[in-house]
Amino acid sequence: MPLLSLHGPLRQLAGGNAQLELDALTVGELLRELERAHPQTGGWILDERGLIRRHINVFVNGERGSEQTPVELTDRVEVLPAITGG
Repeated sequence: MPLLSLHGPLRQLAGGNAQLELDALTVGELLRELERAHPQTGGWILDERGLIRRHINVFVNGERGSEQTPVELTDRVEVLPAITGG
């Protein structure tokens, strides 16, 4: 199964899990599966249309991904919230 790595406050929303193995064929399916497994993550990564929010960055094996990006069994998917400051 693809390995999902969560960073920043998203980790706490997933029960403190930094890495999760979830079954999915695309990034979008993987993130919806995360929301099913950890409902408190709902609305933080995907918007009401099922699209990745603008302030969230998703990478598949180091390459920027979208909801339609396919994931393989050995892929690593990283979800990082954007860092803001001033």
